[in-house]
Amino acid sequence: MTGNEKILKTISAFATEGNIASIEPLGNGLINDTFIVRTKADDTPDYVLQRINTKIFTNVELLQHNIDTVTRHIRKKLEAEGIGDINRRVLQFLATESGRTYTQDEDGDCWRMSVYIPETQTLETVDTKSSYSAGLAFGNFESLLADLDEPLGETIPHFHDMELRAKQLADAVSEDRVGRLFDVSDEVSFIDSISNDMCRGEQLFREGLLPKRICHCDTKVNNMLVDANGNVLCIIDLDTVMPSFVFSDYGDFLRTAANSATEDESDIDRISFREDIFKSFTEGYIRSTRDFLTDIERNNLPYAVALFPYMQATRFLTDYLNGDVYYKTMFDEHNLVRTRNQLELLRQILERMPAIEKFIRNCGE
Repeated sequence: MTGNEKILKTISAFATEGNIASIEPLGNGLINDTFIVRTKADDTPDYVLQRINTKIFTNVELLQHNIDTVTRHIRKKLEAEGIGDINRRVLQFLATESGRTYTQDEDGDCWRMSVYIPETQTLETVDTKSSYSAGLAFGNFESLLADLDEPLGETIPHFHDMELRAKQLADAVSEDRVGRLFDVSDEVSFIDSISNDMCRGEQLFREGLLPKRICHCDTKVNNMLVDANGNVLCIIDLDTVMPSFVFSDYGDFLRTAANSATEDESDIDRISFREDIFKSFTEGYIRSTRDFLTDIERNNLPYAVALFPYMQATRFLTDYLNGDVYYKTMFDEHNLVRTRNQLELLRQILERMPAIEKFIRNCGE
């Protein structure tokens, strides 16, 4: 069976409308294989077909349960609010004859289909306008799910668990599998020196002071669909939607968007913390979460700004010490470059922490 025949057979498992005109790759995602399925008639929808990466998402049943629960709940909330054009504001996944929203082919690959939302685009660049819109959109996403009473599972267990990441680094330091420890003593010492404070989220949770909420956990600007005018319609890429601290959605966006350079930049002088992006995203996020965010969550948002470059530096350094077994690398010190990049961003954030705290404290007042 050819690749195209396999895809056509997979599509036939779903309740689609119309006859297929073409199947083409869609986007540049690094996790799942995604295709746009065009139909021939103007009055039938096009579809998005995805092959789920089961090496990362090992429990597809749980994955789709989370996605189905979240999209169903958001649709119900939007309907209750009288929002128009709901099909452009929340993803629709197709069911198979069994009622599941995924199918497994004869090779063991798992697939799902959703209705393509036309006349939309994703953003790849970040400015103050798009950052503010992202803050509103991801905060509203959390707000819509704040009253969800159906339990969800962790699609990637301990994904943003800083205590686990710290232990993984400690193990990597202890084992020094490929003899790289002598190169990174300064980085290890710095990370270790603030480890206790960076594990604050888990500590507050154990004390019963910090709730877990349903979060997106991958808040990149290109995980929003916008219309021709740049208005956010829909949050996409829901694979990582799961219980987490709100720090995940707030801090992870700023880790990438508020860094003037990419995380692969080796020239430290080109790395700076973009306060304009921080302020615009924060304004949007606090505006859309004010109805449910607790005092302890809001008071610890400055911690979240620092947490995510710290966590990512920890993960990059762990992989470097383990011999580059997790992240794809292009050269021997790629993960070390990434580590130092994130630590430079972190240092700049820590230097600005009084101003960051003041802005968040006064935001929306």
